[in-house]
Amino acid sequence: MNLKLMSWNVRGANDVNKRRIIKSVIRKQRVDLVCIQETKIQLMTDGVAKSLGVGRFLDWRSIEAAGAAGGVLVCWDKRSLDLLEWEEGIFSVSCKFRTVENGAIWVFTGVYGPFNKEDRECFWNELGAVRGLWGDPWCVGGDFNAILAQGERSRQGRVTSVMRRFAQVMDDLELIDLPLQGGNFTWSGGLHNQAWARLDRFLVSSSWLDQFSIVTQKRLSRPTSDHFPITIEGGGKRRGPSPFRFENMWLKVEGFKELLRSWWQGMSVSGRASYKLATKLKGIKQNLKIWNKEVFGNVESNKLAALQQVDYWDQVESERRLSEEEFSRKKEAKEGYAKWVKLEETHWRQLSRELWLREGDKNTGYFHRMANTHRRRNTMERVKIRGAWLSEENSIRTGIVDAFHRILTEDSEWKADIGGLNLNQISQQEADILELPFMEEEVHSALMDMNGDKAPGPDGFTGAFWQFSWEFMKEEVMEMFKEFHEHNTFLKSLNATFLVLIPKKGGAEELGDFRPISLLGGLYKLLAKVLANRVKKVMDRVISYDQNAFVRGRQILDASLIANEVIDSWKKEGKKGLICKLDIEKAYDSVNWQFLMRVMEKMGFGTKWREWIWSCISTAKFSVLVNGEPAGFFPSSKGLRQGDPLSPYLFIMGMEVLSVLIRRAVEGGCITGCRIQRGRGQAVSISHLLFADDAIVFCEAKKEDMTCLSWTLCWFEAASGLRINLAKSEIIPVGEVEEILEMAVELGCKVGQLPSTYLGLPLGAPNKASYVWDGVEERMRWKLALWKRQYLSKGGRITLIKSTLASMPLYQLSLFRMPKIVARRLEKLQRDFLWGGGSLERKAHLVSWERVCVSKEKGGLGLRKLVFLNKALLGKWVWRFAHAKEEMWKRVLVAKYGQEEFGWRTKKANGAFGVGLWKEIMKEADWCWNNMVFKVGKGTKISFWKDTWCGEVGLARRFPNLFNVAAQKNATVGELWDQSAGQGGWNLRFIRRFNDWELTLVDELLQILRSQRISLEEDLAVWKGGKNGKYEVKDAYGLVTSHSTPMFPKKGVWVENVPSKLAFFAWEATWGRVLTIDRLQKRGWQMPNRCYLCGSEEENVNHLLIQCTVAGGLWGMVLSLFGAQWVFPETVKEVIISWKGSFVGKKRKRIWRSIPLFIFWTVWKERNRLAFRGGGSFLYRKLNTLLFVICGGGQSCIMVQSPAPL
Repeated sequence: MNLKLMSWNVRGANDVNKRRIIKSVIRKQRVDLVCIQETKIQLMTDGVAKSLGVGRFLDWRSIEAAGAAGGVLVCWDKRSLDLLEWEEGIFSVSCKFRTVENGAIWVFTGVYGPFNKEDRECFWNELGAVRGLWGDPWCVGGDFNAILAQGERSRQGRVTSVMRRFAQVMDDLELIDLPLQGGNFTWSGGLHNQAWARLDRFLVSSSWLDQFSIVTQKRLSRPTSDHFPITIEGGGKRRGPSPFRFENMWLKVEGFKELLRSWWQGMSVSGRASYKLATKLKGIKQNLKIWNKEVFGNVESNKLAALQQVDYWDQVESERRLSEEEFSRKKEAKEGYAKWVKLEETHWRQLSRELWLREGDKNTGYFHRMANTHRRRNTMERVKIRGAWLSEENSIRTGIVDAFHRILTEDSEWKADIGGLNLNQISQQEADILELPFMEEEVHSALMDMNGDKAPGPDGFTGAFWQFSWEFMKEEVMEMFKEFHEHNTFLKSLNATFLVLIPKKGGAEELGDFRPISLLGGLYKLLAKVLANRVKKVMDRVISYDQNAFVRGRQILDASLIANEVIDSWKKEGKKGLICKLDIEKAYDSVNWQFLMRVMEKMGFGTKWREWIWSCISTAKFSVLVNGEPAGFFPSSKGLRQGDPLSPYLFIMGMEVLSVLIRRAVEGGCITGCRIQRGRGQAVSISHLLFADDAIVFCEAKKEDMTCLSWTLCWFEAASGLRINLAKSEIIPVGEVEEILEMAVELGCKVGQLPSTYLGLPLGAPNKASYVWDGVEERMRWKLALWKRQYLSKGGRITLIKSTLASMPLYQLSLFRMPKIVARRLEKLQRDFLWGGGSLERKAHLVSWERVCVSKEKGGLGLRKLVFLNKALLGKWVWRFAHAKEEMWKRVLVAKYGQEEFGWRTKKANGAFGVGLWKEIMKEADWCWNNMVFKVGKGTKISFWKDTWCGEVGLARRFPNLFNVAAQKNATVGELWDQSAGQGGWNLRFIRRFNDWELTLVDELLQILRSQRISLEEDLAVWKGGKNGKYEVKDAYGLVTSHSTPMFPKKGVWVENVPSKLAFFAWEATWGRVLTIDRLQKRGWQMPNRCYLCGSEEENVNHLLIQCTVAGGLWGMVLSLFGAQWVFPETVKEVIISWKGSFVGKKRKRIWRSIPLFIFWTVWKERNRLAFRGGGSFLYRKLNTLLFVICGGGQSCIMVQSPAPL
């Protein structure tokens, strides 16, 4: 189906000349429907409407203007759309159409949103009423007079209540906002048109989207009005043949491993090891194509065929009893259907890239729609390359291939030599270890670390294929590694690469708005991962503390902490400074290979290692995937591949040269940097921080510093090929900096301002400002809008909430204190998503959020309260400080705040909060240290009496009387240890003799000390109860949230291999939070309370699921099959607690444990059928189906004939 809609706020259609312009635009676009806002026509006539539309086949509906304001007109081509129904509102016109082409039914709502708050709330409710009227696929278009996000207006401010409400309404109505191509804004106004915003848009339901393979929303040119016309077009692009892709669902087919093994071992190939592997893979690929076509077949067709068999046997069973043979055939049909459903889910999960969500939870619809979303997002309708627009398929393909061939081809310009630079070096022993022969265990470990569902390269084989086939392919693979070790090369065809273009933002159209990600062949990726695992062990030897990326023990948060503390110091001392944020243009694509080889040589890497790396980077050849089809096949002569496991490590080696150059400029006095010092303590100078291709330089506000920095960057570009993108770089003044514009001109970049962002975190923002969390809230809303709740099981929603937390607020929570108002706002988003509904669609939140946010062992869902999670994350800094040695971030904090004796913590931070982060972090110090003890090494950094090092409390607290008479109250453990006395002993001194009653205390103390010895190791702080004495956020979170809770039967509710929706319902029922009639009455529903099943007792959760005579009959029939009799407890919780099943044996234990969950769900579904549809109860007829599902597809099912209905 193809469909094109248009929306335009024309700001008045009374003028004949203006109508002529509008008609011309509509004619050119050839739309099926157009929605015009602000007609300003009080009485719309057929003549006026047709003067705006095109052709005699036009039909229309409208709402008229109020005076000289407002008015909405919807016109459509009757040859494309049949009108079925329509509704007129105050702010909208809604039409229900049937598409002539294919008979699809859908709804369009044309809107003109009001300005003021009261009317806007009526507008939202009007949209909710339209959704309630029709449940069909829905498209809403027009001028909403509201924006969704900060980036939708030119003067980006804070997230407002209007934005939040708009986003909430979209979520409640389950509408999706599509990227806008052709521009970011749809309206301009104000003085000299300086204000720009996106007020116009189309919003669509996911069911509307599902009708098209491609949907694009575009902004058109604006010949009149202050609004731009926009279009939305749905259709399908014909694609050529897609490259071969191994389907991970094949791995689940019975006997597939033996089939692969026979194919592999049946091929005999001679030649070098890498050639044999490549040839065998081609043979496997051909065999798989034939097998998939002739044996495996189409998943959807096989699934439908199996379902038809199930329907057939259901029809037969409804007419008569099945024989034992017929029942067996029905069981086989159900097993077949279940198998194809599982394979289909695996297929769509692989395509969806939603790898956080597990299979087997009936999320196929979700995986399918996410795969379609990725395809739509990555489809390229047109592209702008070097200022020219390309829209024809072949020209797009040719243009992109030529562009990347040009980008990845080295020019012949002179390159500066780095021979005079002193770089850190690895030792000869470390260099030799890097070049050792490859071991099978090393290769296998790297293979198992690979994500098996990641998109494959040109060979088409996923990581899961290699993991699955390792046992019979490992000999040939290890032969290839041996070949590489001895000859420093491998077959070039194994290094073929697909470049896939991922949009960096919604509505990306320029080639620079796409990020090229490399999809590597499976064998090369395995080789590169093994090499990366080796080299990462020595990165800390060659990479200076100024870099924080891809080095063990260093974190991205360290750089953000340092940057904010530097700004805080400048501000508090009243100094003027400059922050230079530098963006490296096409960083990975621009690295010069000869430069890299020279860097590794200077760092001490051996000849063989350098030849290995040269072979890896120089033999690659590229094809670009354009709309799913490979285009071109070209080599490169520079650059690294994003997606290659080696690339991050090679890149930061190159960036180390920039770090050395800046340090040399600082040492020479050309760049000043920032000096941090507390009183007369040791000073630290910070000049720059690097994290991969993100660079930030700190300078004094002097023009000379900018000149020197500019020369340094030019020299670095001449050596490495890495150019600073001055258009995206900026200098940010700290304090009142004069001549800031002249300094920006000197460097060639723009001027920014604080607060800003660095590495995705706030930079220079007030410590307690809530607006710094607006970006987190926006991203969370955007994610939740993608992952619509109707496609996910409850288990999927829980997993989503956890993964959203992990990828969004968690990063900022790890360094910044979250205000409580922000925490409440973000948790509300999660609550609404978990339970469904919002302000327009009220759904019951059945269990309190406090109960949800405890572990499953304590009766919750394992979600976490943000305020407590924030405390646990910030507390880790206290731990890290105690363990850090010479890390840059610790040296900065010590220089700024000083440190207490022995250096375990900083001194208390005094003064105003400012923009520094450490003062807020130190609020967590007390509870952290209360949960740490010392492990004695040399004993030089542990106070004998005051620190906790032997026992749960310090010796001074345990023996206060002895401490009062101790001669050396401040002595360390090491000072009171006398090594001269044989094997050593304790030498304690006191200021007087002991009283008789004190001797017992002395003896107790000596008993404790008898098992303690000092050693030559360093003293350590150890986390109580943590794994290996290390701080774990999970353990810390448990400490700050610890409270007593009643016993909860976790193992009886969250049973392995039981669908999560059943377990979730059992969890609700265990807490008594199911919406039975008694609970509905408590919520204000006026209705009589009688059980829908038995009709004789009042309905509550315990009666319905356990005590009801109808449900009890089902329980009795199931128990009789196991030969069991049981006196039922009073509550659901007691049933699950006491459901032990020790008599059923190990093989049937899993089946036994799942029985209550399946019965609860079956009873609840039957109850709801009776409540909403009426009729008699057929609960007993569900027994065979129930047993089939419980037994995991009928593997040990017992046939039971169905009794007559009750």
